[in-house]
Amino acid sequence: MLRIALLSLLLVAASAHAQPKSRTGWLSDYAAARAEAKRTGKPLMVVFRCEPCGEHGAFDEQVTRLNPEIAAAADKFVRVRLTRITGVDLRLFEFDYDTAWFTFLMNADETVYGRFGGRDAGDADRRLSLKGLRFALDQALEAHKTPPPAIERAGKALTVSDFAAARKVKGGCVHCHNVNEFSRADAKAAGTFDREQFRVYPLPENVGLNLDVEQGNRVLKVAPESPAAKAGMQAGDLIRTLNTLPVNSLADASYALHKAGTSGSIKVTFTREGKPQAASLEVAEGWRKTNLSWRPSMLNFLPRLEFSGDELSPDERKALGLTATQVAFRQDKFVHSTLKAIGIVKDDVVVGIDGRAMDGNMKHFLSDVRGRYLVGDKATLNLLRDGKKLDVPITLK
Repeated sequence: MLRIALLSLLLVAASAHAQPKSRTGWLSDYAAARAEAKRTGKPLMVVFRCEPCGEHGAFDEQVTRLNPEIAAAADKFVRVRLTRITGVDLRLFEFDYDTAWFTFLMNADETVYGRFGGRDAGDADRRLSLKGLRFALDQALEAHKTPPPAIERAGKALTVSDFAAARKVKGGCVHCHNVNEFSRADAKAAGTFDREQFRVYPLPENVGLNLDVEQGNRVLKVAPESPAAKAGMQAGDLIRTLNTLPVNSLADASYALHKAGTSGSIKVTFTREGKPQAASLEVAEGWRKTNLSWRPSMLNFLPRLEFSGDELSPDERKALGLTATQVAFRQDKFVHSTLKAIGIVKDDVVVGIDGRAMDGNMKHFLSDVRGRYLVGDKATLNLLRDGKKLDVPITLK
């Protein structure tokens, strides 16, 4: 009887620690994962996956199935995969909510070691790589050896249900990008909305830094005349901190820039050939602007220009003094009412906007406007009419 009683106690104790896991050891409940991390002393890998949005599906599967590239490092984490944004504390899990896949690397005290994820207006997965994730995992494991003191967040957790706009949504799935929409709606209702709130999570390229997708703190290129170039940064530099925050991935760099101001200095520390360096990136108003056209939360705020027509031939471009690759298209006879209203007529040739010429065709031009500008922005269309330059002001709609 005593043996049976002891065996029963052992089974009860074991079941208290057991948590439902997938074949590859993923939990689906954050509280359970945090408790497991506290019990084992392991760090946490928290993946957010917006399944209805579809993007990053192949990468998500490689991570979930523990591709050999990341398996050894990932096995040292308590792993949890969350497919719902509702209920989580957005003060802790603050990320670019327009993305459909994102990872936090942290400890059970909720100290965040690093982030991994992010995208741009190009191919959805080009900023993601398994080698890059492994590098971020390795750096988080190193940080976990000597974690900083826990910082207690005061006050009540901020969840999706705290947004007044969210409470109007009845049933259905709340997508991650809806957090941005709810936040903006509440800010507008409170009279605190600022158009700069659209310019979230700038890319490192905005300050002139092109980072290695396979080692997220390594500088591949520095754009000439950029803030990074003027600060003396070079290809091969290894960034340690940006805006005082550690950098081991695109997501880390983008988050650090997100927290920077609309102008002024952004501190950066890095190593060059093993020697520590420090500099300041000087940024001016407008530095945060980037292509927004991929962001699902922005669809109602992106302008449309209703041009239609044909590209100029090489001979026509040459006769007008234009390059062979420059945007140059002629408006056809079907002039949209919104263009008629600002004085556009048949045969006007569009060559740029706000004094900025670009390479490509009409499709590239219209996509660029949709990505760089917002509804309500004022701009100047650069035209040629009867061979003469003409600037036409427009308020984008």
